[in-house]
Amino acid sequence: MRYADAPPAGWYPDPESRTSLRWWDGFDWSDIRRAPPSNAELLAAEDLEQFRDEDELVAAGRQVATQAAAGMSRQESTQIVEEVRMAARQEIDRAAQEFSDRATTAARRITPLISEYTNKLTKWFRRALAIAFVLLAAYFIFQVIAQQAFFDWLGDRIDNVTDETGLNPEAAAETS
Repeated sequence: MRYADAPPAGWYPDPESRTSLRWWDGFDWSDIRRAPPSNAELLAAEDLEQFRDEDELVAAGRQVATQAAAGMSRQESTQIVEEVRMAARQEIDRAAQEFSDRATTAARRITPLISEYTNKLTKWFRRALAIAFVLLAAYFIFQVIAQQAFFDWLGDRIDNVTDETGLNPEAAAETS
């Protein structure tokens, strides 16, 4: 391939790995590689291109204004300058509003990391609290059942002790 036919220097898909970009210096591949651009980088490039187009329009407007001003009176020139200033101010306001809208939209899409970790911490805390509550309820139920069984057993033992020794002395004398 002739050097005149070679593509201009820039980032191109890496011929060795399709998952990255590689710098073509205009003559040969360099060792410089990078990841493909993210969506944010693509949007920034589009915005930059839009502003370059607007800069070209402003330059063209200046050239036309300079040529037109050569044959105009001072009052006409002042009026045109004021109209251009108003148009530029409106364009600046529009661009600022668009930037503000995009920034607001981007800020709404971003989830703060602290809320992500807080949600996880809250979830684990709620689970631990539920388990503690279930265990506490089971403990109280066990205590009630154990006490009831203990008092039933104790009552039976007392009944058996009184039956064996007998509270009636005559019945005790007959058995002896």
